[in-house]
Amino acid sequence: MVPRRKNKVDPPPEDCPLAECIGVIGGVWTPGIIWHLSHSPRTFSELKSDLKRVSAKVLSARLKKLVNTGVVERTVKPTSPPTVEYALTSLGSELKPAIEAIVAVGLRLKERRVAAL
Repeated sequence: MVPRRKNKVDPPPEDCPLAECIGVIGGVWTPGIIWHLSHSPRTFSELKSDLKRVSAKVLSARLKKLVNTGVVERTVKPTSPPTVEYALTSLGSELKPAIEAIVAVGLRLKERRVAAL
């Protein structure tokens, strides 16, 4: 029998900040929303067009969650009809390097998968 090694890593804090962040950016569409907003503010229809297969209901729910957590700001422009624009807050902008790193790893994983075929 192999002896069990002691864990030398401190346990995460009770309210784990990693779980908090993943809870915000996790999911299928949220990283894509952050990706598109990291380049410029977008309207709902622009985001709907950017994220080809997302439904309006899901996009609306994800945007509402991001606004409520302070990652995205929602601005209503005084046009007729009113235009709603979404942009990353300063907190949301801090996620850009993390999303870019995830994209870079995803590309390498994809290359490995294609090379293995």
